[in-house]
Amino acid sequence: MADHRHKLDHEARRKPKAMAVIGPLAVLATAGTVCLGVVLGDPAVSDVSPLGAAADIAPSRSVDLTRSADRTKVSPPPIALPDNFMSKASITKAVEGASKQLWTTNELNIWTQPGDKAKQVGELEAGKKVLVTGRKLWGRTEIVLKGKARWVTEGYLSVDKPLGAGAGLSMEPCAHSGESGLTDNAVYVFRSVCAAFPEISTYGGWSNHGEHASGRAIDIMTSDVSLGTAIAEFLRAHASELHLYDVIWRQHIWTPERSGEGWRSMPSRGSATANHYDHVHVSVY
Repeated sequence: MADHRHKLDHEARRKPKAMAVIGPLAVLATAGTVCLGVVLGDPAVSDVSPLGAAADIAPSRSVDLTRSADRTKVSPPPIALPDNFMSKASITKAVEGASKQLWTTNELNIWTQPGDKAKQVGELEAGKKVLVTGRKLWGRTEIVLKGKARWVTEGYLSVDKPLGAGAGLSMEPCAHSGESGLTDNAVYVFRSVCAAFPEISTYGGWSNHGEHASGRAIDIMTSDVSLGTAIAEFLRAHASELHLYDVIWRQHIWTPERSGEGWRSMPSRGSATANHYDHVHVSVY
């Protein structure tokens, strides 16, 4: 595929100049107590996936595919470890009795135990089926891998197979229209999404407005929150391979250059379509 790594030459793709925000520092002394107040600028938007209700986007747990800090270390609450919970006999019994399988809904780190002393021993991809013991402790869930007890962060396992789970990139022709006028990189995105998400039948490709006029942008039409979010996360997971410039979904934007900030909120443009509530917008270099 052609490697279009140059940025588009229009206002929307100019990098903003860095701005320093310095808050006032006030020192007050009363009754021998010194209070320091530092006023900070508006913090960066956290990595909140646009998974809210149909009308509003409410904060939810992160679904960042980089296995962010909330999934790399767990601080146990101040509760005692259950008697013999981590004994060899208890672990063996749990592993041998495990029979339920669940799907991973995100990439997860694998740990040797539930506490802060746990060692990371690998990673699990999203869309993998794993055997679970049913035991949970300190924010982690016990699973069975190669006959051994291991632990992953609680809340990222599901009975239902995630949309697009296990799907990769593809250059197989798509049965639906929308490819005409697109650049090679955009065609790669179009065909990959088409192959991974057969539920989608309508696409917006080349047109004479905005990024679409360059042939580098695609609108993937859906108002289904779960499906749209799965597509947006699929695109994020393959951002480097697809040479993505940005992904916009439900009034939130994500860009590789500012990936550490996760999904960033956008100002309202006045309608569901303008705010990308009825389609996922993706553009490439």
